[in-house]
Formats: sequence, structure tokens, C-alpha cells
Amino acid sequence: MTFRIGILGAGNISETHARAAREIEGVELVAHWARDARKSARLAEKYGGRTYDELERFLDHRPMDAVLVGTPSGLHADHGRAAARHGLHVLVEKPLDVTTERVDALIAECERAGVTVGVFFQDRTAPDLVWLRRTIAAGALGEVFLVSARVKWYRPPEYYRGSRWRGTWALDGGGALMNQGIHTVDLILWLLGDVRRVSAATRTALHEIEVEDTAVACFELANGAVGTMEAATSVYPGFSRRVELTGTAGTVIVEHDRVVSVDLRTPPPERPPRDEGSANASATSPVVADTRGHRRVLEDFVSAVRTGSAPLCDGREGRRSVELVEAIYRAARSGNAVTLRESMESSTR
Repeated sequence: MTFRIGILGAGNISETHARAAREIEGVELVAHWARDARKSARLAEKYGGRTYDELERFLDHRPMDAVLVGTPSGLHADHGRAAARHGLHVLVEKPLDVTTERVDALIAECERAGVTVGVFFQDRTAPDLVWLRRTIAAGALGEVFLVSARVKWYRPPEYYRGSRWRGTWALDGGGALMNQGIHTVDLILWLLGDVRRVSAATRTALHEIEVEDTAVACFELANGAVGTMEAATSVYPGFSRRVELTGTAGTVIVEHDRVVSVDLRTPPPERPPRDEGSANASATSPVVADTRGHRRVLEDFVSAVRTGSAPLCDGREGRRSVELVEAIYRAARSGNAVTLRESMESSTR
């Protein structure tokens, strides 16, 4: 049975969504809508489907089973809720939205409508990172006690100047941490569990934007581990994302989405086959050249809808990273350490 998809948005990431959808057997692109109708029309001409000038008419297109939301981050919940009210399943580009309050509204709307909501966190599908999660769960790393995560990327000034929404609180929800670093925030939560306490400092060091282009956070996890995270779009020329995990039985190092070093006291589980081809140049460019991660997330989402199961990263899982980023921003503004419970209470007042 064909699974029919509509695309909300027509920027770089929506083209990635279109490319990923086209690569999946049994998935068809049927409709497109974006604020810029010309861009949407070009996307439809290239990948197939009908273009709509009005959002409501797009949402009324039938047959259509789900929408992929790639509009500005601060509009994700609004557009996802509108789709849910039309009985459509919703798969959202990260983050789910820019505040937990808006994320909660999206989750509630999807639950009322009986539709599935998920978020693109493609790290959760990368073979090396799936292996790493299994390795940690098996105890091969021992008790993890130290984490270091670095997302030291670079975006040129025109990346922000050429956009009406990037670098704004209202539509980007933050800067290097909420936009670029949130994949790594989700990865830490997925691998190691909840963060309980954070302290942080942020700077707008290079770009003329409302939000931070440089952030450093120290955190304590519920399992007792401590860690640091750096996120930046100010570090020229841009370097691969790096995550180091140290436990009582050794250390594992990740670059981009690949495990590049394993030093353990006992043999770990067998490694999976590695993806061939070049990694995404995310450190220096917002364009996603490699669609495999998005394709896997979409394949999982389609399967979840068809079987009635939860997708790999559903709404409540996707909420966790937004909650943690909010706590980091609150800690940076106040100069004080913040617990996640305090952040949750403040975000719902």
C-alpha cells in the first residue's frame, strides 16, 4: 500500500526530506506548501506532487497520510497541530519546537487526533551509534562517569543575514545550541539517560544575531556521570562533532556519527557494517548531502504508523532535548545552576 506524504516548507531541509522520501519504496510525495510559493513549486517540479498556495487547501489534499514539517523551528508546533486537526500524521524536523510549552501543545493535539508524531533525530539510526547504545547497555563500558561533547562548527555571516528566522529567539529558539547542537543533546540523552542539573555560559562572539553563537554547559546526569558540552557556529573553519564517553571499563570516541576509537578492558559486542560514503559536511554547511539518516527515520515512522507502534523518536522523546536546552539557557541567563525540574516548572507557568 502506498504511503502518501506532503511537505511543509521548501528550504534546504525540506529538499532533504523530499530526497529521502523519494528513495523509499512505497512512499509517494503528493503535496507541497511553503510561505514562499515559488520555492515550493520548484520542489514539487523536481520531486513530484501538487503545490498549494494556501495551507488549509494543502492540508485538505487527499489522499495524504502524513506531513513532513521543515518550516522554521518556531512554527513547527503550529503547523504540526494544524496537520493533526486534519487527521494527518506528523514527522517534524528537529527540534519539535522552540519551547516545551509549544511542544506539549503539539503532543496533546496529536493525541487528541489519534495521529502519530515523531521528530527527525537521525543519530538514533546510525549503525555505529546504535552499536554504541547497545554496548553501553550491555555494560561493556562499565559505569560511565565522564562525557565530553563538542560541536564546534562554523556558519558564515550570510547564513544568518540571508534568513528571516535563523538567529532569532522567536523562530530559531536559540542559536548554536538549539539549532546545531540539539542533535548532540538528544544523543547524550538517548545514550545515557536524563540530565538532572546544568550550569552554562553563552556568548554571541562572532555574528550579529539575537541569540548565542557560542555555548558551554556543564551537566550532571541522573546516573552520576558528569560532562561538558560546547556548541558553536563561530569556530572557523568548523570541525567534526566529537563525543567522548569514559566509563570504568574504558573510553569510546565518536566523530560525526561514527565510532572512531574503542579502548575497552573487555571485548565489546561485534561492530555493525559501517556506512560507506562521505559523512555530511555539517561542520561547515547547513546542506545535508547524505540522506541516509533522514531516510531511516522516515522508514521507521512509516512502519510505526502502519503497525500502530511508537516511532524511534516520538513526541515525548523529542521533548527531552528541548527541555534540556531550555534549562541550559536559563542557567546561562541566571548565572546559577538549574535542575531540570526547575526548568520544567518555569516553562509551564
